[in-house]
Amino acid sequence: MPTPELLPPAGLVDQARKRLIVALDVPDAASALALADRLEGTCQWFKVGLELFTAAGPGVLEPLLKRGHSIFLDLKFNDIPNTVAGAVRSVAALGVHMLTVHASGGPAMLAAARNALEGLPNRPQLLAVTVLTSMDSTQISAVGLDRAPAAQVDLLARMGIGEGIRGFVCSPQEVRTLRALTGPEGVLVIPGIRPLGTAVGDQKRVATPAEALRQGASHLVVGRPITHNPDPVRAATAILAEMAESFRERTEL
Repeated sequence: MPTPELLPPAGLVDQARKRLIVALDVPDAASALALADRLEGTCQWFKVGLELFTAAGPGVLEPLLKRGHSIFLDLKFNDIPNTVAGAVRSVAALGVHMLTVHASGGPAMLAAARNALEGLPNRPQLLAVTVLTSMDSTQISAVGLDRAPAAQVDLLARMGIGEGIRGFVCSPQEVRTLRALTGPEGVLVIPGIRPLGTAVGDQKRVATPAEALRQGASHLVVGRPITHNPDPVRAATAILAEMAESFRERTEL
């Protein structure tokens, strides 16, 4: 972590805080809330995914929301259009700020998800997941797709844009391409973030926080480098400082 005299200005750290999402990929509500307690005042955004939501249910969201945290509910819906539309409406009623569907569900499903949010107050940002960051060319080929991950991401993103989707989840390697497709108004949420010196784990297509931001990421999702660190506050603070430094570099260009 940078020494105090080398820390970026507080305003840039606050900007970074609005764009870092900590993944609460833990097995129960007690663990999630304990981690959120430790990160209180350091992190604004938390991701609740399949592991925690399946174990704890919607009730785990309420204490996080009451504390003023922004919640990314990452359940990656992929079903027939009518089912997904109903699930999206149910999620919107929970008060979360982002939710995901799989772009591979097809154009009719994406359109149904988007339409389900129309006219709702305080509707969450809808994100279409393109290709999981755990999938490389070998994994893509194994499911019968004769194209590189980047080409599949491009195809799915263009399909989503055609259905009015303006938010996507992709790996750091495709951020630049998707930013060019969506323009500045697009919301690009990027997992597979690994600070220098941390283990890659089961992720295949990764980048450092600064690299992903330079490519045009809107939000970065970071899990194990923070949550598995003996000092998660220190780990999160170091990532925020790296993000803030990348903002400073851009303003000085």
